[in-house]
Amino acid sequence: MAASSRQCFLVALFMIIGVSAARSIGDDLMSVKHEQWMTKHGRVYKDSAEKDLRFKIFKQNVEYIESVNNAGNRTYKLGTNQFTDLTNEEFKATHNGFMPSKSAALQKPTGGFRYGDVTDIPESLDWRTEGSVLTPIKNQRECGCCWAFSAVAAVEAITAITTGQLVSLSEQELVDCDTNENKGCGGGNMDNAFKFIVGNGGLTTEENYPYTASDQGTCNSQEFSNVVTISGYEDVPANSESSLLKAVANQPVSVAIEGYGFDFRHYSSGVFTGYCGTQLTHAVAVVGYGTASDTGTEYWLVRNSWGRSWGENGYMRIQRDVDAAEGLCGIAMKASYPLA
Repeated sequence: MAASSRQCFLVALFMIIGVSAARSIGDDLMSVKHEQWMTKHGRVYKDSAEKDLRFKIFKQNVEYIESVNNAGNRTYKLGTNQFTDLTNEEFKATHNGFMPSKSAALQKPTGGFRYGDVTDIPESLDWRTEGSVLTPIKNQRECGCCWAFSAVAAVEAITAITTGQLVSLSEQELVDCDTNENKGCGGGNMDNAFKFIVGNGGLTTEENYPYTASDQGTCNSQEFSNVVTISGYEDVPANSESSLLKAVANQPVSVAIEGYGFDFRHYSSGVFTGYCGTQLTHAVAVVGYGTASDTGTEYWLVRNSWGRSWGENGYMRIQRDVDAAEGLCGIAMKASYPLA
């Protein structure tokens, strides 16, 4: 082999070895990140095959998160969280749970829209600091009952607003007992939950009827006295962010959104302006609104039910007043609130 050919061959060989070594180092570093993440979130896999599969998903997800954050061209940041070893399909199946009602009779509101003529609307509002009407962030875990958490948050809030008493109420009572059309961990919606609460004469406390993140199959509400009730509920006019603003200015509001896209589930901070459709799969509560001081982006303040480690200590700021009538992620499509 000529000297020049031999030299070219060696250069090519060293390049291949170098690339392989870099990949090995990269995988080793990612493996360390995965182990640290497993420890932080208490994740244990049944065998090495499952761990290998979850590592591949984790690695792919982390690489995307880092690429988005390194680009620095968005108004929000992504981050690893308890969902980083799941695919979008797996996540959607276990951590959403909004389900439109099949019965118009069940969902018929008990009032009109009492805030239609409201004109006194503050420029910004945060119900977390407005009279202490919100309990600490909760976690639905692997149970598709976001609808129960959304409804309960709204009921807790209106009760605190009208009585001055903040009481943590039982989502599990809704999961176990509101079974006329809602399906516990299998999905449901807030209007039917409000309807149930009225007919049930209220709800008991979370302490009396604690959350188990499962369908227990038996309703135990008769064992406890109700501590809070509502008189009915109203729907916010659909596809109107201005109407939603009027309602939120007066009380936290339950809303349905599309809540399973990658950027959504890995949201970490900032005002979310990412791609989001209008397939309503998740339920949350809008508990305020404002304008970001750093970017000037108007936002809704959203209370989620995925624990404090998600987003901004369990909350999300999502872009407000977008061009689409339904709002970003369909936030203005299906909103309602309980009546004291």
